[in-house]
Amino acid sequence: MNDGGARKPDYGNWVSIRLLVVPGILCIIFAGASLVLPLLAIAAFLFLFCFGYFAYARYVFSPKGRDLQNKIQALVMDSLQWDGKGKVIDIGCGSASLTIRIALNYPNAEITGIDNWGGRFEYSADKCRRNAEIEGVSTRTSFLRASASAIPASDETYDLAVNNLTFHEVHDVKDKRDLIKEALRVLKKDGSFVFQDLFLWKRVYGDVGELLDAMKGWGVKHVTFVPTNDNEFIPRALKLPFMVGTTGIIYGKK
Repeated sequence: MNDGGARKPDYGNWVSIRLLVVPGILCIIFAGASLVLPLLAIAAFLFLFCFGYFAYARYVFSPKGRDLQNKIQALVMDSLQWDGKGKVIDIGCGSASLTIRIALNYPNAEITGIDNWGGRFEYSADKCRRNAEIEGVSTRTSFLRASASAIPASDETYDLAVNNLTFHEVHDVKDKRDLIKEALRVLKKDGSFVFQDLFLWKRVYGDVGELLDAMKGWGVKHVTFVPTNDNEFIPRALKLPFMVGTTGIIYGKK
């Protein structure tokens, strides 16, 4: 549990500050250039619009806004079909918010979070460990730098595998379905899985029905898909494919 408020965990924001900085700078540059070439004011306006959109999105995702980040993550927890015992892997753990959430709710579980970190998000393994220590679950959580495309574990190691909106961010694999196959590889027979990602974005995953059929061919006994993009707490402005407009959860048993 949080240590009296002296220190608070930092789970970051899914909307990176860079998404505000870049269009903000470009807006200023083109606005200045439009004093010489007035048509460039159009570009300045477009970048201003992008800045405003991502600033709004960042606010909505934050706890001080609509706490959308927490609400979307809670959908993964609601889909768990698991007795709370054994080993868990959180694939693409980011700031460890889901890792820690599982640890807090299931005291008999040991959770490993893996991530490549770096890139455009302000996350790191050190931040994950610090958050886990603050929340009082550091003895049951561990964090490894690794890609979801090559999980550093033997076949059938974990009792539960989870992923929350990170498969589509993995750039070293073209076919994102291969990431699901890799996650299932390290899951024990009869183990549970819950994956939330942009599964309705056909350009990334193809037809979701065909994906479920493929998973059955990979040895999955039970699999269910639930669209989560139509939840009322998600603002209409964020229901775009590159945000959360194509989100869904795939869960089941291997």
